[in-house]
Amino acid sequence: ILSLRDAARVVALRSQAIGRVLAGKGGMVSVALPVAEVRERIAAWGEERISVAAVNGPSSVVVSGEPGALDELVAACEADGVRARRVPVDYASHSAQVELLRAELLELLAPVEPKVAEVPFLSTVTGTWVEGPELDAEYWFTNLRRTVELEGAVRRLLDEGFGVFIES
Repeated sequence: ILSLRDAARVVALRSQAIGRVLAGKGGMVSVALPVAEVRERIAAWGEERISVAAVNGPSSVVVSGEPGALDELVAACEADGVRARRVPVDYASHSAQVELLRAELLELLAPVEPKVAEVPFLSTVTGTWVEGPELDAEYWFTNLRRTVELEGAVRRLLDEGFGVFIES
């Protein structure tokens, strides 16, 4: 869908923006609970402070947000006997903090020219099959901002008869 040049542009420029704007302001924590229970646990902090970053499996969720709020969450989980571990990053992908990058990323990624997909591609952002042209700058911002719904995508693929998966 993307040329090597465009794919490199997305990866490099998003990484640079994260490092310049978000580094040191956030973090991520892996929590071994179903997403509904994680959402209940983090509700007290509000979406602006902690949000669900990725749903990787039935009891594998990553949250992201402010370091202090994440420390409080980890302590509360440990007190309840719930496994919660820091992910070794100092930024909060897939959280409200990413909004700080919106205008910059839309401008930097505007030259990206997606093509029609040659290989089927199920988006963990939208949960739908991607044709290709919709993977523009807005998509790649949204991909960094929204929750990664890997579990839902894998379930859909299983339901549609697939048995081998590649996540990239």
